[in-house]
Amino acid sequence: MPNTPRKPQSLYWMALLLTLLLSACQPAARSTISAELASPSAPGNSDPVLALQSDSDSSFARADGPAPIVFPDDFGAHPEYQTEWWYYTGNLRTQEGRHFGFQLTFFRRALLPPALWPARPSRWGTTQAYMAHFAITDTRAGEHVAFERLSRGSAGLAGAQAQPYQVWLEDWSIEQTGEREYRLIAAQEDVRLDLTLRDLKGPILQGDAGYSQKGPQAGNASYYFSQTRLQSQGTLSIAGASYPVSGYSWMDHEYSTSALSPGQVGWDWFSIQLEDQSELMLFQIRRDDGSIDPFSSGAYIASDGSSLPLSREDFQIAVQATWRSPITGAVYPARWHINIPRLRLSLELTPHLADQELDLTYAYWEGAVAIQGQLAGSQVLGDGYVEMTGYSGSMAGEF
Repeated sequence: MPNTPRKPQSLYWMALLLTLLLSACQPAARSTISAELASPSAPGNSDPVLALQSDSDSSFARADGPAPIVFPDDFGAHPEYQTEWWYYTGNLRTQEGRHFGFQLTFFRRALLPPALWPARPSRWGTTQAYMAHFAITDTRAGEHVAFERLSRGSAGLAGAQAQPYQVWLEDWSIEQTGEREYRLIAAQEDVRLDLTLRDLKGPILQGDAGYSQKGPQAGNASYYFSQTRLQSQGTLSIAGASYPVSGYSWMDHEYSTSALSPGQVGWDWFSIQLEDQSELMLFQIRRDDGSIDPFSSGAYIASDGSSLPLSREDFQIAVQATWRSPITGAVYPARWHINIPRLRLSLELTPHLADQELDLTYAYWEGAVAIQGQLAGSQVLGDGYVEMTGYSGSMAGEF
């Protein structure tokens, strides 16, 4: 099956936002888009040009060098930057060992830079659009389900704040409930996830003290921090059954304007949690000629929370197998060998399910992986998540 051509997703965003400004949407099976971004009867819907201007980044703030990241303030939104996300993924198990993976991601996209924000007395008026993805991997059932919502950042429909920390889109949410403690809730159709998360290590600054360079041009970067060891416990309901579950989750928060550089088409991102309480984050940016960009990087987080930055030269990622999507035709890597000589670390990563593709506004693969290998001469096991973008169409111009 050939790789199906897909329209540039920035155009998809603009068309979708304009459509939502002018009409209501109908939900699709296993994928829903909120019509709450706007409805014809809501006040403040008379300016659809806001959506059409969302691809101009010349007046947005750019991540052009290291800058202080301050907590808790920087857990919240940064509307002066065009793009931002809060990414939660995790591996959960029942007491009997049944495995589930989950993803809950909130994306913010600015429609206008702050200098062009109009004065809008209507509570419906907004310069921010929010999108969220919720997905569950049920390994025993061999099923991966994914849902999408999109809404406006106004009228209480969607938003993000730092104090108290909360990110939400309608009734999908993550909120702080105590010191280093959070509650994550999402439900759609017959799937519901309700977790309590406890941060065991505190925020980890990625890159250069939180400045993550993605390319040679000034501003092709993001500000990036993670919570790499979130002890997780709660309940997952799916297919008419409810399961008490526990495990570990991971959070990534990034904000930027035009992170990718010319010639970069997508990325492979790895979050790895090993049983010795250490973690590993790696990303490799792929170029249009098939090579790996030298601005790929990562970090190793020791059990005590100390972090060691890794450059492109510090690690090798070899693809051991591939899987072709029957929906998009994209061919994704499906097993990996990671080698980091300076850490004496060698890992094999295998997806719990081959098909963990999300065919939503963006088509990408995001899934739970099982890990085994060697660390400093001793056997090590773990869990992780892998994200792969740009396989069903270039991400150039999207981030």
